[in-house]
Amino acid sequence: MEYVKAFLVGGAICLVTQLLIDYTRLTPARILVSYVVLGVILGGLGLYEPFAEFAGAGATVPLVGFGNVLAKGVREAIARDGVLGIFTGGLSAAAGGVAAAVTAGLLASLLFKPKDKA
Repeated sequence: MEYVKAFLVGGAICLVTQLLIDYTRLTPARILVSYVVLGVILGGLGLYEPFAEFAGAGATVPLVGFGNVLAKGVREAIARDGVLGIFTGGLSAAAGGVAAAVTAGLLASLLFKPKDKA
């Protein structure tokens, strides 16, 4: 049942994204930023954790989950380091994901030859 919930929630997030792309003038970059900011807001208010417990990977893997990781990292760093944690917490909490994304992008650029769109 855990897989079904993750699939349905992740699919719903993707469905909303596709509807925003198809029926609004929002660019994919603006939608991406909106999802990350939404995750930060929900994480900052403490509303994201119950949602993530229900949805599992369907809520933690997408961009909204990345925003939540940033908010959680800032909260923990502020508790540990004070005001300096505002600047360091989000980056240190998300460093593993960012490093993985950069590494995957580098490998893809080395292994595949891009082609111009016709």
